[in-house]
Amino acid sequence: MNLIREQDFIASIADALQYIACYHPPDFLDALNAAYEREQSPAARDALAQILVNSYLCAEGQRPLCQDTGIVTAFVRVGMQVRWDTDRSLQDMVDEGVRRAYLDEQNPLRASIVDDPAGARRNTLDNTPAVVHLELVPGRKVEVDIAAKGGGSENKARLAMLEPSDDVVAWVLETVPQMGAGWCPPGVLGIGIGGTAEQAMLLAKRSLFAPIDIQQLRARGARNRAEALRLELYDKINRLGIGAQGLGGLTTVLDVKVLDYPTHATSLPVAMIPNCAATRHIHFELDGSGPARLPVPKLDDWPQVALQAGEPLRRVNLDTLTRDDITQWRCGEKLLLTGTLLTGRDAAHKRLTELAAAGRPFPVNFTNRFIYYVGPVDPVGGEAVGPAGPTTATRMDRFTDFMLERTGLLGMIGKAERGTDAIAAIKRHRSVYLIAVGGAAYLISKAIKSARVVAFADLGMEAIYEFEVEDMPVTVAVDTQGNSIHASGPAEWQARIANIPISKT
Repeated sequence: MNLIREQDFIASIADALQYIACYHPPDFLDALNAAYEREQSPAARDALAQILVNSYLCAEGQRPLCQDTGIVTAFVRVGMQVRWDTDRSLQDMVDEGVRRAYLDEQNPLRASIVDDPAGARRNTLDNTPAVVHLELVPGRKVEVDIAAKGGGSENKARLAMLEPSDDVVAWVLETVPQMGAGWCPPGVLGIGIGGTAEQAMLLAKRSLFAPIDIQQLRARGARNRAEALRLELYDKINRLGIGAQGLGGLTTVLDVKVLDYPTHATSLPVAMIPNCAATRHIHFELDGSGPARLPVPKLDDWPQVALQAGEPLRRVNLDTLTRDDITQWRCGEKLLLTGTLLTGRDAAHKRLTELAAAGRPFPVNFTNRFIYYVGPVDPVGGEAVGPAGPTTATRMDRFTDFMLERTGLLGMIGKAERGTDAIAAIKRHRSVYLIAVGGAAYLISKAIKSARVVAFADLGMEAIYEFEVEDMPVTVAVDTQGNSIHASGPAEWQARIANIPISKT
């Protein structure tokens, strides 16, 4: 029997989480670069370029690909002939590995886990506990598939209990557009079919660990129904024209994974879970000989992509901006922001509404300013702030009319689309909504020259910061007339793709 030592297991968990925080899997990187090279939509191509440059910078600087460093999920398969040198439970050992990885002083990862989820929602401060799935299997080793899943993509998970005669493809094609762009496409869709409700979800999550191989599958052809579904869904989803960041383009998914399991005769459970552009997962094994050995990446393996200047960008001085100025901006226009802006997410917005309800003043002046939806990573070395990419703006829709009505904000910066009511409020208040690229958090942070907490310090990464930025790249997603790039972009590219043969998508 092989003896697995507690410290080897814990160290391997910690090393793996630090590793995946900074390095894209090679198969994902290759697929993303291929999507960049064939993309014809200028907006989507620019977004893909930013993600690729961000990936290189993170590998080079050993910093997180995304500010949302995820909730940890571990699938652990323990050989029946394995012995453990520990008094801890498996959950305790995984959590200790998570704790060490996320509190690493050289590269701290953002703690995003809250307990009492339906109540106080207190941050656990070390990103524990992890979600652990255990399977006992034949053999003399321990195998671990571990992932750090961001909330933006995890929140788009879907489950349907279909009728046996229902069309799975039709359900997926109806559901994907409803997911919006908050999952930061392009990525990989995991689909689980069969079993029970919870088994379908686990199948979908497990499928995301498989390597991207859709082009190899296309070359050899499908050998079973699951593979045929992968090919059909890959082509049809990309023909929706959603594109990178939902801006419209040729590539919405890099691959589609399907796992199935026998189910009840009256049931057809179908689950779908997306992986975002900051895909983070790895497989390792322990056989008693010591901690896991992870592959050493080489920077030469990263695609060398240069950000294109393209057409002249509008340069904006945030400190002198007026409402009349922003009425000149048009949907899809690219801007470079310089000056000061405020940050705030769900918790800060909720607290502001509570202050207003109590008749108390706001702690900061929002008049004629922009608010950036972000929860940054702590800085290291000489950084002003750690990776600081945008969070999903849709979550702030419920606060949008209140903020524009009561604070004097000029506009907001986030990622993904806004809902109908939020767009109506933006138009009514002659405001704007700008987007930064999700999946380019470290690249964006380099435009942030200083950062200080100005309100609600107890909220941690959800506090209100004041950032001083220089040439921060954004795109006008909703202009003062209520035009939305997330509506016009996919519509335009869906029409264009209709004339492109499937073999070229």
